[in-house]
Amino acid sequence: MVTIQQAKQAFLAANNYSGFDLKAVLFDMDGVLFDSMPNHAISWHKVMQAHGLELTYEEAYKHEGRKGADTIQIVCERQGVKLSDEEIKAIYQEKTEIFKTLPEPEPMPGSHAILQQVINDGLIPMIVTGSGQKSLLDSLNDFFPGVFCKERMVTSFDVSQGKPNPEPYLKALEKGKLNPWEAIVIENAPLGTIAANQAGLFVIVVNTGPLPDNCLWEAGANLLYPSIQALINEWERIVGELGIRY
Repeated sequence: MVTIQQAKQAFLAANNYSGFDLKAVLFDMDGVLFDSMPNHAISWHKVMQAHGLELTYEEAYKHEGRKGADTIQIVCERQGVKLSDEEIKAIYQEKTEIFKTLPEPEPMPGSHAILQQVINDGLIPMIVTGSGQKSLLDSLNDFFPGVFCKERMVTSFDVSQGKPNPEPYLKALEKGKLNPWEAIVIENAPLGTIAANQAGLFVIVVNTGPLPDNCLWEAGANLLYPSIQALINEWERIVGELGIRY
């Protein structure tokens, strides 16, 4: 088991940083703030099946964080299928419509509490998501009123390349006028973890899905917890070690 201090020292050495100066926490959305990944997985499986393409429920979790068009393109290339940009766009729209028919995702257990803790610590919460699901983006203000504004959000509409490319996290640093050592990331998916690592960020992963822990460690998790509640239990020690003294 990696301790917080071990994770910190290994991260600083790997990135040649002298230390942390925490100012912000960058949150992924699906699987971290909303329990929405089951709906995404169902929607992806159904729409792919309808078009003679194969994407299993579990594989959908492995693509979490990608832009929708990129996921479709990868599956098409694997099966030797060629689709136009317009056809890909239409399939993604179908996936969006299927998503809308499913029960509205609830906030992830513990999401309100961790956001409140971040705010109480004087840190800025930001969203970095590969989602273009407008219904979920709109729900942010419904479920977390006053926490996020456009200037504190990076979505699929803001980038040309989605996770695992570091562009979404680099964009968040740019929007927040932050250096990499001034922020930490809370992720749940391998691709998001890779993206954050490549942006030079410290990544705390909460494994809220069906993937084995080793997938997340291999992606570069600096710390790994089985739930948001487990992260909350360690939060004071984490930010105390990384940059805030209680």
